[in-house]
Amino acid sequence: MNKSDGMNYAPKGKPAQVVETGEFHIAATALDHGHIYGMCNGLVEAGATLKWVYDPDPNKVESFRKQFPQAQIAENLDAILTDPAIQLVAAAAVPSERCALGIRVMEAGKDYFTDKAPFTTLEQLEKAKLTVRETNQKYMVYYSERLHVECAVYAGQLIKEGAIGRVLQVLGLGPHRLNAKTRSDWFFQKDKYGGILCDIGSHQIEQFLYYADVEDAEIVASQVANYSHPQYPELEDFGDAMLVGNNGATQYFRVDWYTPDGLSTWGDGRTMILGTGGTIELRKYVNVAADKAGDHLFLVNNDGEQHFELSGKVGFPFFGQLILDCIHRTENAMTQKHAFKAAELCLKAQQSARIIYP
Repeated sequence: MNKSDGMNYAPKGKPAQVVETGEFHIAATALDHGHIYGMCNGLVEAGATLKWVYDPDPNKVESFRKQFPQAQIAENLDAILTDPAIQLVAAAAVPSERCALGIRVMEAGKDYFTDKAPFTTLEQLEKAKLTVRETNQKYMVYYSERLHVECAVYAGQLIKEGAIGRVLQVLGLGPHRLNAKTRSDWFFQKDKYGGILCDIGSHQIEQFLYYADVEDAEIVASQVANYSHPQYPELEDFGDAMLVGNNGATQYFRVDWYTPDGLSTWGDGRTMILGTGGTIELRKYVNVAADKAGDHLFLVNNDGEQHFELSGKVGFPFFGQLILDCIHRTENAMTQKHAFKAAELCLKAQQSARIIYP
């Protein structure tokens, strides 16, 4: 796991198999973003059998098989889609291409698991909704900053137990390291990556919906900027937004590409959750100048102050739940409505964003 590079950040957790080997087969394709490694790690740890990998770039396939040697190399995507054993296809395509691939996967009778952001336009979202209704397949999304972070998982458990009462506000900070020299060309083309609020902002909005139990929300304000990267005129290196949920909960979040080289990880991601009976702070990837390990949770409520160091202690239940959802056609890992609503709101935030610089 490369902690200095968010694009290739692929957490490994405690294996917690929910199926026997060979009971649930998956395939990986569209290896355009390094998140595919984290997606497959989580599924394999939960018992999935990774049968196939396909990408038109043989170098990407070779790198993938170094970590997942059990995956057979498919000659083309059709070899995956026509294999009756495959139940789910995991993919991390160029963002603008994720919807078309997902529709093709679902029309082939497979469930689809895509990297975030799942869409770059609202039109794509509507096409995906239609295909889900027509095929009854799943279009699931890897919102990794909640699903694949142990302190974020534990925060959800505490909130459900009532540790801080009713959630009133979620404050999210999502700085990332740019590592421009390692990025593909599409990363700097707005029609392909969708904009900063659509891209890494999707993590923040999904967390707000989940922690504050919000079904829908309004974008109060949003803004984007390219403060210091004129060599990449279509890059947005800063964005923020305010939302209000239909239950009265609010959110403010900021995302940016300004992680300094001196930080030991790719970004000092933090979340502050205010409830009627206390607060939770998440220091996800590092506790600056104190502990380079991540997964710190700070809880303050009427019982006092507590600091939880959660790395290696919680696990990542989403992946096992997703496998069982695919088998039993349930929605315990994440509802389709929730996955699509987070996508819709980040697209609306991006669409209405004021350009503040230059």
